[in-house]
Amino acid sequence: MFDRRDLIAKGLAFGVISCTGVLSPEAIAEAWIGAEAPRRPTPEVELGPFYKRLAPETNMLRKPGDPGLPLDVSGIVYDTRGDILHNAVIEIWQTDHHGIYDNDGYDYRAKLLSDAAGKYSYSSVMPGHYPARVCQHVHYVVRAEGHKPLITQMYFATDPVLQGDPDKNFSKDPLITSRELVRPVMLSEVGDGLKAAVLFELVLERL
Repeated sequence: MFDRRDLIAKGLAFGVISCTGVLSPEAIAEAWIGAEAPRRPTPEVELGPFYKRLAPETNMLRKPGDPGLPLDVSGIVYDTRGDILHNAVIEIWQTDHHGIYDNDGYDYRAKLLSDAAGKYSYSSVMPGHYPARVCQHVHYVVRAEGHKPLITQMYFATDPVLQGDPDKNFSKDPLITSRELVRPVMLSEVGDGLKAAVLFELVLERL
């Protein structure tokens, strides 16, 4: 398999890619490659005790009438070179609005695949506070061929525990390994209520 540098060089050599001006082929390759900047891997967090295999393949976790603040989460899966990863397997699980995990069934558990653009999304509700944990969170296990599996968790800047200042207070939960796992929450009005939206990008390391 050629990397992008090889493909650009061969394209220039065979006339598939053309250029004008004084830029050398090497400079063009560097500029193109530099357009996708390297990314830091998503910080890891422990797996936790409530992971279950064989979660359903769905991006709709909430059911009509479920209590709690509706939540839409989306993101893109990358590797540390900035390349998108399609067909990455993303397993997620969380508590319901009351802070309870469904350990008998598969409520608020799902398996997703990133699409051709590396994107994933799902609809849920804002998880409640689980009694043994400090902050609201969603668990992630992410796998992609040729990459190290990622085990992490997503947190919410609106969590009351953080008192409006995640920079200062994220360490109140000892399992939050990095401030960047605490994500901004955008609230919008929907009908007579509110809806939350969160962007959470995932970056995997190559093997």
